[in-house]
Amino acid sequence: MLPDAPVFSVIIPFKAPGPYLVESLPHLLALREPRFEVVLLPDEPFDLAAYTNDPRVRAVPTGAVSPAVKRDRGAERSLGEFLAFIDDDAYPDPAWLTVALVAFEDNPRLSAVGGPAVTPPDDPFWARASGAVFVSRLTGFPERYRPTPPSRDVDDWPTVNLIVRRAAFFAVGGFDTACWPGEDTKFCLDLVHKKGGTIRYLPELFVWHHRRPGLRKHLRQVGNYGLHRGHFVRVHPETSRRLRYFLPALWVLFLAAAVLHGLAALAGVPVLPLGGPLICLGLAAYAVFLLGIWADLLRFEPASVALAAMPFVALTHVWYGVRFLYGLTKTKLISSLGR
Repeated sequence: MLPDAPVFSVIIPFKAPGPYLVESLPHLLALREPRFEVVLLPDEPFDLAAYTNDPRVRAVPTGAVSPAVKRDRGAERSLGEFLAFIDDDAYPDPAWLTVALVAFEDNPRLSAVGGPAVTPPDDPFWARASGAVFVSRLTGFPERYRPTPPSRDVDDWPTVNLIVRRAAFFAVGGFDTACWPGEDTKFCLDLVHKKGGTIRYLPELFVWHHRRPGLRKHLRQVGNYGLHRGHFVRVHPETSRRLRYFLPALWVLFLAAAVLHGLAALAGVPVLPLGGPLICLGLAAYAVFLLGIWADLLRFEPASVALAAMPFVALTHVWYGVRFLYGLTKTKLISSLGR
């Protein structure tokens, strides 16, 4: 590493410059740790000078390839000792790199650090409703969406806020570019379970991350996650064969059984005597579960946002479960370039 080389390389894949770049660059250039470069990875060349003249920022056009491929190419062209991955629709807290540097210096054997991606308070109403789905402790992984002490080791972390030691990144071979989304899960699995590395969750290492503005885009994102997680249960069970990932699929199977039971009863086909009461009990239990989520959301969001989030929550469980079950049937997935 040259003496004047940056300590961090911030790597950002995106299709084309737009409002997110206009928003994120000032936040990046205001980071308290000044020894960094920003590697922008657009599809095509663009006039970077129209956005910034800071010499720490450079653009590396990649063509229309997946974010996984872009991140690998950005890493190859980077100069920093640490590779800081962040999404194009996110921007960092001013102490982002400072917190990471302290963690790496305190533990030279640490391979990577990750932190939460928090919904900006000025996001539109329905985007906040989308983000609220994930902040409850009853919906799976709240530590990914809000600071949730204590600091701890993890073996799966999203690239919206993941900072990796350069040597550890290339020892793994970078991201598996056959996977997207899901390349971060595969990378972390290789880093922790195959190379014996350590990823540390730091609740104070956070970025702001815009949410999908509306139900359709929210469900599309959730469906992609479910599809790839179901597929990973088959091919990468070490970090994916966990009960919490199966619960939405079990709920979908319960609903399917309830519908079939009702249709059979209407058609006069003999059904299990206890089938009806058990279905009613299951639906009642789920209603109580939703009430618990709503009460939990009120700790973090206004009542209007928490209430608006509830249809998102219910549909998220169903659509994730459906796509998860479909993913279980797939022996191979082809990467998509879409968001």
